[in-house]
Amino acid sequence: MLNYIHYPSDKSNKSPLLIIHGLYGSARNWGVVCKRMSDEREIFAIDQRNHGDSKWCETHNYFDMAEDIHEFLEHFGSMAILGHSMGGKAAMVLSIKAPQLVEKLIVADIAPVSYSHDNTQYVRAMKNVQLNNIATRGDALMQLAETVPEPELRNFFAQSLDLKNKRWKLNLDVLEREMEKIVSFPHLSGQYDKASLFVSGELSTYVQIKDRPVIKKLFPKANFSTIENAGHWLHAEKPREFEAVVRTFLNNIY
Repeated sequence: MLNYIHYPSDKSNKSPLLIIHGLYGSARNWGVVCKRMSDEREIFAIDQRNHGDSKWCETHNYFDMAEDIHEFLEHFGSMAILGHSMGGKAAMVLSIKAPQLVEKLIVADIAPVSYSHDNTQYVRAMKNVQLNNIATRGDALMQLAETVPEPELRNFFAQSLDLKNKRWKLNLDVLEREMEKIVSFPHLSGQYDKASLFVSGELSTYVQIKDRPVIKKLFPKANFSTIENAGHWLHAEKPREFEAVVRTFLNNIY
């Protein structure tokens, strides 16, 4: 089963929330959000396959990711689900294939479409880090700066560094090989007819107006929300605003 971090709550009358991270992420990236939101509901955050402390596999497609989450929910029970980016796509596939396990769906800054961009440059950047020559996370950040100009991305990638064992907690070879599947989205038949929320960053281009008919076809009860002055990493850039939108959706009856 997938590795997870559990944030218990004194409030037992609300549905638990499962948080699914995006590409190159982990459950740990969501720690601040999880701790704050556990004031009113139980929270689980998982490491997806080939990420964090979860299993390494030879495949990385959305049907496999959805099956991993299905196994997790079969063990813990149905929950509301929040997925960001790649995690949002995995959550969408699961919600259509096993809607009985998904009480509500929140998708953060991603649409059920295929994208043309390629994130393998970041795989190469991480592979180029001379792990035997680093003693601190700062050493890794200095090396990453040679190929990754954005400091927020360098810090994000460095969170997946296992300094003690001088290794990445990312199966970089498989992620690079499966990148075409990661940026795409599979064909699905059926719909998720429960309440769903698609939250986008105002400055992000991942979810556009032209995507809404596709979203509505698969998620007919979809609601939409945009967070001002936020990009793709909306939960990190505007955490309070993001939490407020998520709380409102989860606490309302749709």
